[in-house]
Amino acid sequence: MKIGILTAGGDCPGINAAIRGVAKAAILEHNIEVVGISDGFSGLLTKDFIPLDEHSLSGILTMGGTILGTSREKPYKKKKDEKESQKAEQIIKNYKAEKFDALVCIGGNGTMKTASLLAKEGLNIVGIPKTIDNDVWGTDLTFGFDSAVGIATEAIDRLHTTANSHKRIMIIEVMGHKAGWISLYSGVAGGGDIILLPELKFSEEIICNYLDHRALIQKKYSIIVVAEGIETKDNMKAGEYIAKVIQENIDYETRVTVLGYLQRGGTPSPADRILATRYGTHAVDLIFEGNFGRMVAIHNNDITSIPLTEVEGKTRLLDPLFPLIKKARSIGTCFGDKMP
Repeated sequence: MKIGILTAGGDCPGINAAIRGVAKAAILEHNIEVVGISDGFSGLLTKDFIPLDEHSLSGILTMGGTILGTSREKPYKKKKDEKESQKAEQIIKNYKAEKFDALVCIGGNGTMKTASLLAKEGLNIVGIPKTIDNDVWGTDLTFGFDSAVGIATEAIDRLHTTANSHKRIMIIEVMGHKAGWISLYSGVAGGGDIILLPELKFSEEIICNYLDHRALIQKKYSIIVVAEGIETKDNMKAGEYIAKVIQENIDYETRVTVLGYLQRGGTPSPADRILATRYGTHAVDLIFEGNFGRMVAIHNNDITSIPLTEVEGKTRLLDPLFPLIKKARSIGTCFGDKMP
């Protein structure tokens, strides 16, 4: 057998651990030939392939990023000067010419959608979900998330000391366009006083009233954790917008920190290395069983898989009644929708 591996979309900690899990299990357990595909679906278009063996996998478990490179190429996204399926047709042609028995696609929501569409074209596809945003539908957890939460939490920890020294309101903006998983988990872990999520509509008045209340009870500083995807006005960035609201209404000294790409880089946490390894090795099990058109998933800490068709076009968002939100409210955390 011969399989290809590609990594697409944004980079995140743990991708190399997943590549290693797939390739080592394929080579050592099943004697399968493994080929790395450079730069996501772009590499399938240009036939940019890298043979993978045990030597090339040495030392990558702890590395951030992806040794295969990545891109945001979406072969089914039509441009004005292209036929709708022109790129997809070329990918299918190259897949067959290379005589792949299966293709492992490691990525987030966009990658899983492309993987599902290619599976419908008859390609043998297995998907592995990764994203720091933790918003891939159909799985309890994506690798990259734990590492990102750790980085964000450390940043919040460090802001506490500065906020306390200068008696300021510190706003930290973390990633999460549609889903607030990072802001919720890092906010709770870091002791955020206010946590703003894209899934919960907040009130500017409630935010300001809560900060006033904290001042009245001699709380000398406050930490606000904001997801980048919250609703703002005038296309302002999330952190800047909340700072503007505070300064215009209650005039407290406020500073904004935007973590940005720091959350996606660096060494994966032990938990992400383990999860990525479990995902990668299970993907090989699916391939060896001939069980294609599926995405590896974790449910209640058990590794399983679900049809890619179920994942396609969906996003895993936070439920307003999610248990951690309820527990955070019980310890006085404000989510901007009502006073604690």
